[in-house]
Amino acid sequence: MLAIKIEHFLDYCKVSNFATRSIQSLRVRLNEFNKFINKGPVGSIQGIFYKHLKEFITQYRNPSIHVKKARIWSLRQFFHFLKLNGWIKINIASDFPYPKIEKTIPHFLTIEEYNSLLNFFYGRASDASGFRNLVMIMMLGLLGLRLSSVISLNIENVDIETGLLQITEKGGKQRPLIMPKILCLILIQYFGFLDKKQGPLFLSKRNKRLAPRTLQDVFQKAADSLDISKHLHAHLFRHTAATHMNKVSDPEITRHVLGHMRSNSTKKYTHLNPDKYAVYMQIHPYMGLNSEVTP
Repeated sequence: MLAIKIEHFLDYCKVSNFATRSIQSLRVRLNEFNKFINKGPVGSIQGIFYKHLKEFITQYRNPSIHVKKARIWSLRQFFHFLKLNGWIKINIASDFPYPKIEKTIPHFLTIEEYNSLLNFFYGRASDASGFRNLVMIMMLGLLGLRLSSVISLNIENVDIETGLLQITEKGGKQRPLIMPKILCLILIQYFGFLDKKQGPLFLSKRNKRLAPRTLQDVFQKAADSLDISKHLHAHLFRHTAATHMNKVSDPEITRHVLGHMRSNSTKKYTHLNPDKYAVYMQIHPYMGLNSEVTP
């Protein structure tokens, strides 16, 4: 019943510069909603009521809290579009509350843990794949790049002479990023193993662009060898880069390096600085052993 209008809405999203991943999510959730509505007695858009949305969001296929949130967002956007075009009078999805998602405690690698990983990969950097892994672990942990940005890099995106890296962010946005000198030096050695001047920067054994699964296997082998208890994944390195960067830089610099549009997005990655916290606790008036407390 809603298939044609969903396609019109997705076209509208493309014209409105919605991110590609957002459009993909909208397509999945709205197609789910269309299947749900088609199973019921609803015969028209005007026959869709708040109770139908509630049943779809909370009960259809036993969704997780993250799926519920994605469904609410999709329905809000879609019904807003329907109202704009005069197909409905009221956006009944606009008042549906987002579920509260409990915040998980973020993790990051300490300087010692990250250094042990660097030493591990540096000790195995004797061929193309060894240097490839070392370069990737440095880009993830020093620059905090997203895994998709690292894997999509091409040789022509790297300018060793100026120390600039042209990366592609979510939504296909491109921006330059300054590379640390140590990364440039390692890249020079890595380029010595590459026999071409353009194309994917990171290749698999089959000479194709590296897949995320391959890098995850590389992480796992390193964690097992070093007996690291934390689960190594790309986002852990992003948290690591942001946390240690925030110790020595301004939050705005950290935001720029991570590629965030809003400072609130960066706050999720810049954790409490343990060094500053320790100094604060030392000078706190009630933390001394000889503090006198009067009732």
